[in-house]
Amino acid sequence: MVVSRRWERLGSHRPFLSLPLGLQSEMLRQVLREGLRTSFYKLGHFVANHPVFFLSAPVLVSILLGASFSRYRVEENMEHLLAPKHSLAKIEGKLVDSLFPVNRSKHTLYSDLQTPGRYGRVIVTTGRGNVLDQHHVDQILELHSVVTMMQVHMLGFNYTFAHLCLLDDNSSCIVDDILHVLEELRAAWAYNRSAPPLRYPITTLQDGREAYIGHQLGGVQLGGRKSIRSARALQLTYHLQAANPLNDMVATRWEAQFCQALEHYQESHPEITLYPFTSSSPQRDFQKTTKVSECPLLVSLCLCVSLAVLCCSMRDCVRTKPWLGLLALVSVGLATLTSAGIINLAGGKYNSTFLGIPFIMLGHGLLGTFEMLSSWRRTREDQHVKERVAAVFSDCMLPFTASTALYLVTFGIGASPFTNIEAVRLFCQNTCISVLFNYLYILTFYGSNLVFTGYMENNYQHSLFCKKVPKPDLLLQKPAWYRFLMYTQFNEEASELGDLRAYESHLLVAFMKRYYCEWITNTYVKPFVILFYLIYISFALMGYLQVSEGSDLSGVVATETSTIAYTRAQQKYFSSYSPVIGFYIYESIEYWNTSVQEDVLEYTKGFERISWFESYLGYLRSLNVSTSLPKHDFTEHLRSGFLKQPQFLHFSDDIIFSRMVDSEVDVVASRMFLVAKTTENKREEMHILLDTLRKLSLTSRIKFIIFNPSFVYMDRYASSVGAPLKHSCIAALFLLFFSAFLVANSLVNVWLTVTAASVEFGVIGFMTLWRVELDCVSVLCLIHSVNYAVDSCTPLLSTFALGRECSRTRWVKLALERHGVPVLQSCLCHGAALLPLAAVPSNLTSTLFRCFFLTTIITLFHCLAILPVLLTFLPPSKKKRKENKGMETRDEIECVEMVDSTRVVDQITTV
Repeated sequence: MVVSRRWERLGSHRPFLSLPLGLQSEMLRQVLREGLRTSFYKLGHFVANHPVFFLSAPVLVSILLGASFSRYRVEENMEHLLAPKHSLAKIEGKLVDSLFPVNRSKHTLYSDLQTPGRYGRVIVTTGRGNVLDQHHVDQILELHSVVTMMQVHMLGFNYTFAHLCLLDDNSSCIVDDILHVLEELRAAWAYNRSAPPLRYPITTLQDGREAYIGHQLGGVQLGGRKSIRSARALQLTYHLQAANPLNDMVATRWEAQFCQALEHYQESHPEITLYPFTSSSPQRDFQKTTKVSECPLLVSLCLCVSLAVLCCSMRDCVRTKPWLGLLALVSVGLATLTSAGIINLAGGKYNSTFLGIPFIMLGHGLLGTFEMLSSWRRTREDQHVKERVAAVFSDCMLPFTASTALYLVTFGIGASPFTNIEAVRLFCQNTCISVLFNYLYILTFYGSNLVFTGYMENNYQHSLFCKKVPKPDLLLQKPAWYRFLMYTQFNEEASELGDLRAYESHLLVAFMKRYYCEWITNTYVKPFVILFYLIYISFALMGYLQVSEGSDLSGVVATETSTIAYTRAQQKYFSSYSPVIGFYIYESIEYWNTSVQEDVLEYTKGFERISWFESYLGYLRSLNVSTSLPKHDFTEHLRSGFLKQPQFLHFSDDIIFSRMVDSEVDVVASRMFLVAKTTENKREEMHILLDTLRKLSLTSRIKFIIFNPSFVYMDRYASSVGAPLKHSCIAALFLLFFSAFLVANSLVNVWLTVTAASVEFGVIGFMTLWRVELDCVSVLCLIHSVNYAVDSCTPLLSTFALGRECSRTRWVKLALERHGVPVLQSCLCHGAALLPLAAVPSNLTSTLFRCFFLTTIITLFHCLAILPVLLTFLPPSKKKRKENKGMETRDEIECVEMVDSTRVVDQITTV
């Protein structure tokens, strides 16, 4: 209504229509801006008239919603959280499970090939020794016996591995091939026979079967003809059934007891090192971040409270506001409690990525509260408290509302259903709710507390003890300690100049006004600031060109856990070869056709292969039979001859036969196993391999898919992670563009865009140099970086753009005096709160700390150094007064009279 009345009054004047378009748009911006300021002024009056209601209502709502923590639940599905939802690898995995389910394998299983539900895995290392010598072989087989004989008591029955394992055709548990190798070695030593030759990565067992042991032996040193001379590590995997809820429950308990049994065995056999791992280890260690963060978070809270109280304190016992510093954090805490209650009531589940939400709220809320406190210092003390609060709302709420809207838009884009990673979507969704309540609570709860402290200040009551401070003549009669506690500066006839001088006793205000503003705008300092900025851009570019993806699950779990220890051992000893990749032909093809045979062999060329097709062709050649047989003969030799041989019997798991209408048997689907030779950059090579084989499957006349469970995390990971950041940045640009008519000068939004881009570019570059990879956690931090930069720079740029009738340097100083202190206070408190996160033994919190800390430091650098220097010689320009020399002289004389005359003359000359 206010805006419409102003617009009607403005449009009623016909000269307005004849003004230039640029002037019309400027007047429109002024009308809208003043209308919004007036609305917030009235809102401030309304809050000041009902402070008790606005103080108690947020507290009551928080308590009621906080009671919903009885429904607190934790997300346990890691793949649901961190794997892209819409992924081709997930579709391929369902097709693979439908054709070749793990329970159908009756002879052998390949570790890391399928996701069998529940399993236990252990890596055994000997340091510099050889795991294949007699002593270590006996120990490993003893360990295997301990695991298989381990009992799990449940529902009155003792379950062992034999009750839970996957069975072969002989009702025996399927175990790793390396165990058969070890038993053959022990039998040879027992009968003083020479050990059978062992090759790597594919060896031949005693029954003539070829077995891939590349993922079961690690740290291998080879002799001639790929024979194994020694090995430093060995890996065993125990697959469990989880076909029904009871099986799954027993298997879960078996996994826990499996880890305990390995710990006990490690204590009694210190000469070997065990690295246990189970299917539930990543989820357990992911949630462990919350537990190990409890003490550092308490330290973080104490540091933040202490600094917030100190930043709001000053020598003057009446004008100091330590309670407001504490209540700013209480406002953020109440907003966090309310948003968490809403999430619980809505059925949301907690996960460790939510640890970053309170720090985002802290950065947003503290800046808003410190800006309100800074605006309070600029109000006149002789005004009524309601007028002062209304003036604070009019001055601060417009930029604070705009920055809150930016938070809601950018994180709202990430919370949309189009976000492909569930952890990112949930984080953004909950951040939107938290930021909204943070804004409302600062508007209501913190605003009402500002009213009460304002009444205490007007009555000259002590800010801590609420006792009225005696007048100076009475205070002189008191003891020294009493005078120290009750020191204040009385302004019986308050004036604007007196108010400002009273608040200059604040340490940061005095430092900013007397020293820093003069130093940063000094002509000799500016070139060094520009040079430092160029160095900053150079290092940021260096890091930006080295950005890498972080699709490894170990990047989001606690560091001192079995998952990290196992991952490091896996990388150290088993990085020579990739995980086993399944090559699935999911339709009937002409296997007997020579050209088709050549195509299949060409596609699998260059890999280590465990292939029924290649073994079958070799089998035919050994019988001097042509490989280009008719269909019927080819199939009959396969079924009746090849698959009946003991050394080839295990290939029956890899072929699916079907009887056609004409009673002809056909191969409708089959699988082969491929292993690629890798180097240290194993993950990057797997990405390239996946893309290459995917493109080949689209152009090949043979319809095949390739699959490994790790592809679920790799497939489209870069686009899935980068999409929320890209969309949020685009949304921020559009919001800044369309809100240009709300600011005093459209160049303000240009500066905000440039500053946010510079901060974002620096954070990406420096976090890469700080060994932070681009994963779902770092992307969430980067979305926050855009908002934090805009949030911090908006008041500074708006004040500078509004300034008239003075030089650029003068308005840069005024903008720093007004808004430099709140930015500095907010960054100090936010940085102090982040420091304890560096001590948390977790990769997730390490990423949060590094990204948030870089955001805080780089934003502070831009607000207090880069922008003040650049604004002194770049647009927007300032209009200088065109006055003659005589008038300037007269002004100076008038100023002298103002200083030397009485207060009455001072008021007259001021008018």
